[in-house]
Amino acid sequence: MSSCANCGKGEEDSKSLKTCTACKMVKYCNTACQKAHRPQHKKECRNRAAEMHEKLFKQPPKEEDCPICFLTLPSLETGRRYNACCGKAICSGCIYAGAMTGDDLLCPFCRTPAPKTGEETHERIENRVKLDDAVAIYNLGCDYSSGECGFQQDNDKALELWHRAAELGCAPAYHNIGVSYENGSGVEMDEKKAKHYWELGAIGGVVDARHNLGSVEIRAGNMNRALKHYIIAVEGGDAHSLKTIKQLFMKGLATRDDYTKALRAYQAYIDDIRSDQRDEAAAFSEEYKYYEL
Repeated sequence: MSSCANCGKGEEDSKSLKTCTACKMVKYCNTACQKAHRPQHKKECRNRAAEMHEKLFKQPPKEEDCPICFLTLPSLETGRRYNACCGKAICSGCIYAGAMTGDDLLCPFCRTPAPKTGEETHERIENRVKLDDAVAIYNLGCDYSSGECGFQQDNDKALELWHRAAELGCAPAYHNIGVSYENGSGVEMDEKKAKHYWELGAIGGVVDARHNLGSVEIRAGNMNRALKHYIIAVEGGDAHSLKTIKQLFMKGLATRDDYTKALRAYQAYIDDIRSDQRDEAAAFSEEYKYYEL
């Protein structure tokens, strides 16, 4: 349970605590507690804000490799699949190869038979959640958010799971929390909080979060910052950001050099993740698509 950084009093409903808007690290019962704690918190708050600013435009961590072919996993969800049996994400090319050899009913990594029922699938996910598997926790939050896979839609539960997943290192969870604040799903709409969580997601390498930050900066009139975000997103495989840079170039809001840099960055990304096996998979089915044009 969260507690006030000043008086230590907790709240049954953590949503009633007010978060420091600058660093988002501490919470308070009310404005009086926040003011009283300010002399102690001021230095830490400024350091945290400076640290976030420094990290924001650094190159994010490289995507993990497929544990079978050892090539970088694609950023598109269709280019990979998470397996709850072993907690491994497998690329579309290796999944396709298994299907073509008749082994599609076995996990390509641990060789566990595929679940036969929805109940068995849920049981495997729950087992991974108990092991603090951040991706499993994130995926379970997505199921509650969408109300799919037999789950009743519950935005509060989804947010709870995404926060837990984010604390365990799942950067995409930060992106989804930001979207919740943007849309008011389970929380009050708050653009500042949406931006904050997208920044955390972008630092973790989530291209969708990075693209959203570019859009935020355009609305604020900060074109240079927007282009920086879009370029980093393109380097991570975000075709949407590439298209946005093209549109900005056609409107005279980005230079030819900006667009050329983006095109080269996206081609470098494709070269990094491409393989004959993945090409065959993508040609076979849209389900195995691993990059966009």
